[in-house]
Amino acid sequence: MLKSKLTVAVLAAMAFGYSHAYAATAMPDPQDTASQSQDQAQSDKAKKLEAVTVTGSLIPQSQIETSAPVTTITAEDMKVRGFTSVAEALQQSSFATGSVQGASTSASFTQGAQTLSLFGLPVGFVKYLIDGRPMGNFPALYNGSDSFNNLSGIPMDMVDHIDILPGGQSSLYGSDAIAGVINIVLKKKIDAPTIDARYGWHSGGGGADRRVSFADSWNAGKFNILVGGQFESTQPIWGFDRSLTKQFYTQGTSAAVASRDFLVYSPFSGHYYFEDPNNCAGTTGLFKGTEGLQTRSGGRTYCGTFYSPGYRTLQNDSKTANVYTHATFDVNENLQLYSDFLYNYQEQKYTAGAAYTWWGTSDFGSAFYDPNLDDFVALQRAFGPEEVGGFQNIMDKQTENSYMFTVGGKGTFGQSNWDYDLGFTHSDDKLEVRNFDRFAGAMDAYFQNNVLGPQQGTDPYYHSYPVFTPNYANFYKQISQADFKAMTGYTTTNAKTWDNMIRGQVTNGSLFVLPGGDAGLAVVAEGGNQGWSYVPDQRLLDGDIWGRSDVQGAGHRSRYAVTTELRLPLLSQLTLDAAGRYDSYNVDGNDVSHGTYNIGIEYRPWESFLLRGRYGTAFKVPTLSDEFQGESGYYSFVPDYLNCARMGHPPSDIANCKAPYDDTQYSGTQSGNPALKPITAKVWSYGFVWAPVTRMSFSVDYYHYDISNEVAIEDADKLSQAEYLCDIGTLDISSPTCKNAFAKITRGISLDPTLLGQIQSILTPKVNVASEKVNALTAEFSYGWSVGSWGNMSFATSYSDVLKHEIQQYPGDPLVDVLRHPYYSTDFKTKVNGSLTWTPNDQWSGTVYFNRYGSTPNYLATVADNYTVAGTGKLAPWILYNASVTYNVFKNLGLSLMVNNVFNKMPPEDHSYPGTTSSAYNDTNYNVYGRAYYLEANYKF
Repeated sequence: MLKSKLTVAVLAAMAFGYSHAYAATAMPDPQDTASQSQDQAQSDKAKKLEAVTVTGSLIPQSQIETSAPVTTITAEDMKVRGFTSVAEALQQSSFATGSVQGASTSASFTQGAQTLSLFGLPVGFVKYLIDGRPMGNFPALYNGSDSFNNLSGIPMDMVDHIDILPGGQSSLYGSDAIAGVINIVLKKKIDAPTIDARYGWHSGGGGADRRVSFADSWNAGKFNILVGGQFESTQPIWGFDRSLTKQFYTQGTSAAVASRDFLVYSPFSGHYYFEDPNNCAGTTGLFKGTEGLQTRSGGRTYCGTFYSPGYRTLQNDSKTANVYTHATFDVNENLQLYSDFLYNYQEQKYTAGAAYTWWGTSDFGSAFYDPNLDDFVALQRAFGPEEVGGFQNIMDKQTENSYMFTVGGKGTFGQSNWDYDLGFTHSDDKLEVRNFDRFAGAMDAYFQNNVLGPQQGTDPYYHSYPVFTPNYANFYKQISQADFKAMTGYTTTNAKTWDNMIRGQVTNGSLFVLPGGDAGLAVVAEGGNQGWSYVPDQRLLDGDIWGRSDVQGAGHRSRYAVTTELRLPLLSQLTLDAAGRYDSYNVDGNDVSHGTYNIGIEYRPWESFLLRGRYGTAFKVPTLSDEFQGESGYYSFVPDYLNCARMGHPPSDIANCKAPYDDTQYSGTQSGNPALKPITAKVWSYGFVWAPVTRMSFSVDYYHYDISNEVAIEDADKLSQAEYLCDIGTLDISSPTCKNAFAKITRGISLDPTLLGQIQSILTPKVNVASEKVNALTAEFSYGWSVGSWGNMSFATSYSDVLKHEIQQYPGDPLVDVLRHPYYSTDFKTKVNGSLTWTPNDQWSGTVYFNRYGSTPNYLATVADNYTVAGTGKLAPWILYNASVTYNVFKNLGLSLMVNNVFNKMPPEDHSYPGTTSSAYNDTNYNVYGRAYYLEANYKF
């Protein structure tokens, strides 16, 4: 028997639109249970074996709304709202306000993966679960440094529902659960064998999609099994498929400027030399005949085209195959054995296009001396599609093989109220990335033999720069595909993550009786180990690849954790929930441990109204990549505060310090750090749920995050400042700060006894230094109603607003309000979505879905870091509409038509971009895919 009108209203609303929580199997009321027969008690015990606990608690309970706000997206929601994947369903949720990289972000580190950011927090701050078990990390690193989960390989047709639980949840789910938890629950049973086929296409071209899936479940005595599979193939969308991306921007702050595909220039003065005796006649066959003589401001002439941006992919070419099984065996009424297996195979192809396929003379130095020009110059030239054999034939290819396997047993201890669940889970994700690369030796040799000619000593001025007399006629000339093929090819990088976990849980939903009902207790113990390795092609590490390098790393660790949750219905109107967890990770003999807790309260002043609140802590253990990522080099500049001060120029007068000390170029090295500490957070929330009438529910919740010890690269400027303060005695020279600064900075030999040698290199490993604070508000409303003979209607909407987001990159830095400093963030401040569904009868149903993305800063605002400079501002909200209609031809066959982005809305145009821009929109926020159509047929045998 359900305990309150609130629960009844929420359950009814869920039947006609999504709600705030997914309905778990209802627990019987203790009074009713006492009056049931022994046979009924046995039946209830059997049902208990099938119970699913609501995400956000380990204890089964009859109340759907608790102190932990949960939003659920069902399989039906995903279909009727036009979502094409699990990743898209989550990215379109109102909570996902943060900007993220993906398939549209050309040349990003993880162009073949998809993720999301809750309330603008880092992508690695979300704990992803599949059926309540931790999902394995993706082997490649987001933005080249952060571990995260890839959502692109989860089969949508195998998903039953998705629970989204914002707020810190480490006291139940452990590391990573700072921003929230997302639990993807797969199907456990289907009514009949089912096959589903879908075909889709875009009105603007490209992106054709084909998907087919099947599922069946059957039983043989005590054995039950569900088997499902899904295959999907998606064609790429190219830049030239869309008007906004096919060429350099024509509506910006300046006229469109052609790419500099064949350029001779002085890197010191910036002067352009045009040395083609044929005025680009040898290049006009490139880029479908659009290559030719171009001029920039100041009369700078070169060969180029306006259309090179079109030769990159905006959506990947993708092929995905999934297999899923769920099996159970009822040994007796007290024990059920179970196993789950989910396999994903995915191939993705993509290319960054001509902008990242070029050659220059950088391997011969920053410049060479041309005696005929009597100047120091450099050359650069891009390769066109006619030279490379078509960019569709030189795409990067990513292949992912991942699986997750679980086996275990669950049941009840005799005739008691104690339930148990003991299981083992292994996850494994292998990634192979084949990048199309330029071989440095072959490419430099080709251009030296055909363009530069032999080196003729060193320059007459500095005696350090090489001398060449180039054959410019050969430089301004199309090369053959055979020549290009001889100096290019593929490199192969292999990466892997794995995780083993043994987990045991005991639960008692009726531990003892309190005035408000039965107290519940859950205790969990788990342990295991995990590993990560990233092994790039050796040629990338040895400098044999032109224009690209990589970093390697590998490591593993063991861990264990203990969790306890206690639910106390103190009064009929008041319930208290408390949870605590202790996690310990062992890394090379060193323990990294952290404890977390959470206290939640539920107060129901009347049956249809709930006040709720939670306070607790959360954490994220240093990722294996943070600890074990290998060294990688870079070049940058830093003021030499120590030497400038010795010359009479303290930091306040650094601008008057002489070169090169005022801004010294140094060689930097960054790496992982095994001594990192956990990222910690204090998180609390409060809100209410109100269900004034049946089939209506309204909720508002407020969240606060206070996060410390975030991982960042150690600041070279801070190290240089610390060295100066140690030198003048402000800091004790024997202090850890001074020892650290002197150890990290390497200097050369000084000929001036009053100065130290010039800074040559600085080691900047990852350190725990950053912090941030976020306040966010969410609201949800759902209502279903009858329209008599016209059937039923339902409406659901969800709203999120990031009220505050402050970051501090290093201790002592001022807090930066990123909502008012767009240089630091382009996240959406607000998002709201909703759907209206009409079901006139059993045969027809239709849904209209909208998603309103709030304003974001324009390009100029992100450069100026304010909204006061002329031309800065915010872009208009982006509002998209999807529509779907389903017709059940007969009982076993349903046909559906979905139209996504009905009005073919492109991103809000940003006229503050300059004419050198290849995409006049922020590709971490928007896409130019446009209107898409999908036809789907579902048949149940």
